[in-house]
This record gives sequence, structure tokens and C-alpha cells, in this order.
Amino acid sequence: MSHSASLTDYRTALTTPGARLPVLASVLARLPIAMISLALLLYVQHATGSFASGGLTAAAALVGVAIGSVVQGRVMDRLGPTRPLLVLAVFAALFAGAEVYAIESHAPELVVIALALGIGLTELTVGSASRALWVRLLPPGPARQAAYAYEAISMEVFFILGPGLAGLLAALPWAGTGLVAGSACMIVGAVAFALTPTVRAWRPTGEELRPASLLGALVSPGMRVLVLAALGFGMVIGFVEVAVPAFAAESGQREIGGVMLSLWSISSVIFGVYYGARPWPRALHLRLPVLLTGFAVLVLLLALPTTLFWLGAALLVVGTMITPQATTHSVAIEEVAPAGTATEAFGWVVTAITLGLAIGQSVSGQLVELVGPRWSFVAASAAGLVIAALLWAFRGAMRSKPLTTAATAELVTSR
Repeated sequence: MSHSASLTDYRTALTTPGARLPVLASVLARLPIAMISLALLLYVQHATGSFASGGLTAAAALVGVAIGSVVQGRVMDRLGPTRPLLVLAVFAALFAGAEVYAIESHAPELVVIALALGIGLTELTVGSASRALWVRLLPPGPARQAAYAYEAISMEVFFILGPGLAGLLAALPWAGTGLVAGSACMIVGAVAFALTPTVRAWRPTGEELRPASLLGALVSPGMRVLVLAALGFGMVIGFVEVAVPAFAAESGQREIGGVMLSLWSISSVIFGVYYGARPWPRALHLRLPVLLTGFAVLVLLLALPTTLFWLGAALLVVGTMITPQATTHSVAIEEVAPAGTATEAFGWVVTAITLGLAIGQSVSGQLVELVGPRWSFVAASAAGLVIAALLWAFRGAMRSKPLTTAATAELVTSR
């Protein structure tokens, strides 16, 4: 299958009955997706003067997201999104407030990191629920594929706006503005999404109510390969997200670090629309290793510039490989995830990406302090190429037919 989508398919998806309100609410909820961890990094760096401390704090938040998104996904598959999102919204507000107090009162670094982990754990995973909602609104076919592509492209729009907003808000007289604004936007959007009639009417299917193995969606070999691809994707981005602001700081223009990161998402969205209509390679099991390899090779370009202008130009080139990967991850879930695990499966993809981001950001923070941002770009490329080689070795698993949840439970019981 080519999984291509035309502009007519996008229009059909976004105007289908019941889609409009959840789509609008999810836009608000997902806007801070690339904002909160970066806002934390810049806030802590401003308070402590250390990119290493900021990187560790941001990494802790991302580890929390990695854990929380899977748990939230599994709960939403069984209860629907409304109750989990409303409960978590309260805890998300509490953790954000506690983190601000800890940073302002110069609490020990471990306390700040622990609270950042809590922020990540309670980050409202509207993206997983929004992606899974299309299964209920649209039949299989081009319109549903377009909806998945929309989810990936819209996320890239948030990656354009998020870092820039985080950087601009961190430059205000109070550096914590980005964290507070991002958290408020996420909470208000998630509550609005949870209370829309379409989402409130979400009822689990028979497959979702069946007992599942502890592995859940990961019982599928193809799903495990997809998670590996998402890990490599996030890792490469994590390295770059720390190295670019560090490069800007070295150049004496610290305040535009977040804006610089927005540049690669501009080309990502533009190229992503084109790629959605003409995906390549056509075979899905080849697409994951090929796209990650291209991304890793292009990231080497970021190690060459000596000025911010040329770094920005390189970011525009590198960004062309972002949305194609995100779209492929979303489409692949349809092929490899066991029936009845759509929300959890997307949660695993989010988990893998955020865990990759956490690894990349924490290692990149140390490299920036020790040898400078240029070597962080080189390390990002090397990490991506290693994961791409593993994806090529395991590409055959993407062709295997996933088990239904019932068959999975029966298999586990028999063992």
C-alpha cells in the first residue's frame, strides 16, 4: 500500500461530522508539545546558568512523558479519554505550580528534576486520543490516511510555534512565563477536548475490553520495530534541540535559540504535505530505515556552519525529513498494532520519541558543555545511523500481521 492522500481527502477528513470540535480543542492542547520541555530547559538554565542542569531537567520531563503516555493510552482504550483527561488536568496544574515554586526558591537540583518528571507523567496525551478518534469517525481508506497525515503535519506546526514561543517567553522579564503559558494552554485544550460531545460518546469496543498481555501493543513484532524507529527519530531531534540554542548562545544571540529551532519545522510542514501525496519508498517496511538514514545524514550539515545564518539554512534542509517520518509512524500503527490497542500503540510511539528526546537532550547537554555544539550534531548523526541500520536488519517484522487482542491474550495464557 502507498498510503497516499490528496487535498480532497484532507478536506473530507476534517469536515466529517463530529470532527470539528475535537480538532479545534486538540490544536490548543497540543500546541505546547514542543514547548514545555524546552521552556523548562531555558527556565532552569536562566536560573542556574548551566545548560547541563537545564538539559537534565528537560530530559526528566520527557522521561515522564515516555512513561505516562503509554499508561494513559492503555487507560483511554478501556475507559475512553474523558475521565482520564479531566483527572490528569488537576495533577498537571499542581506539578507545574510546584515546579515554578521550586525553581524560584532555588530548591536542590534533585527536587527540580523530580518535579519535572511529574510534569511529564501528567502531560495530557491528547495527541494519542486525537489520532485514535479517527478510527471511530472515518472508515479505512484515503480519508483516514489523510487524517493521520494531518495529525503528523499539525504536530510539526506545533514544533514550529513551540520552540519559538518558548524562546520568546523565556526572554521576558520572568523566564518562567513559557512553562506557565504552555501548561495552561495544554490543560485548557485537553479539558475542552475531553468535554466535546464526540469524545464523551467514545465507548470502548469489544476488542478494547478484552484482557491483554502486559506487553499490550508491543506483543506485535512490527510494533516493536516501529517503536525503535520512533526512538531513533526522537534521539536525533533531542541532540539538535540542545545544540542549536547552545550555538546561538556561543554566537552571542541566546534569545533566538528557540526561534532557530522553528526553522527546520517550516520546511518539514511544507515538504510533509508533498510527501503525504507521494510517499517514498512505497513499501512501508522500507520507509522507516530509509527515512531515518536520510535524516541522520542531513543532520551532519549542521556541524558545518560557523554563523547563525548558515545554520538556519542547514536547518531548513534537514527539516524536510521530519514530517515524513512522523506521518509514517502514524500510518504504520494501522498496519502493525494489535486490534483494540490504537491509543496505547500511539502512546508507545510518543513514549519512544520522548525517551529518544530525553536521551538526546541529556547527552547533548553534556557534549555542549565539554566540546561544544558542533560535536553534538555529529553525535546526533551517528546515533541516527546506528538505529537506521537496526531498522534495516529488522525490516521483515513490519510485514507480519498483528494479532487481535483476543488472540494475544490466548497466546500469553497458553505460555
